[in-house]
Amino acid sequence: MNAPAPALADPTEPLSLLLRRHSIPARQLGEPAPDEASLQALLQAAIRVPDHGKLVPFRLLRLQGEAKLRFGRTLAEIAERNYPQMSGAKLEKERLRYTWAPLVVVVIARIDGDSAVPEIEQKLCAGNVAGNLLLGAAALGFGAQWLTGWAAYDADVARLLGLAANEGVIGFIHLGTAQMEVPDRERPALADLLGTWTA
Repeated sequence: MNAPAPALADPTEPLSLLLRRHSIPARQLGEPAPDEASLQALLQAAIRVPDHGKLVPFRLLRLQGEAKLRFGRTLAEIAERNYPQMSGAKLEKERLRYTWAPLVVVVIARIDGDSAVPEIEQKLCAGNVAGNLLLGAAALGFGAQWLTGWAAYDADVARLLGLAANEGVIGFIHLGTAQMEVPDRERPALADLLGTWTA
């Protein structure tokens, strides 16, 4: 059995990464992206998640370079075709979305419908991978943003990504280096969220 950890003079110190992590908007991310060695280490760390049933209900796709730009252009075309109500400003945002961050990792949930593990638990497992990518990027000194939007739920985008019928996008994780200082947003007060259950 492991001995309990000794009491810390400042218990927030080991948690400093979690306490300072915040999203950097994709449009404020630029080069450099993590190099190949850093990216492999980041992805290896990200997939260490709680996984009920050891199903590995996720996979990853990397979007980088010209392929990333081509993907972004195709998404803008899909948006224009499938969402005619989308404003001109929103369409322009879609055209530019994949031109900023130098690297995007698509986190995909891969649901095993024959498993006794509930679908929500499988999706939460995949969601943990996305969360770990954000934390890992911050640990390496990079910025990141987890985006979904219409593209995560669109059938044409799913076909573009080559998703199987049991797969769905959990998030597009945009990664790069922050090009400017981005202030953290206001966070909720723990006291408003924490209760104690008494029978």
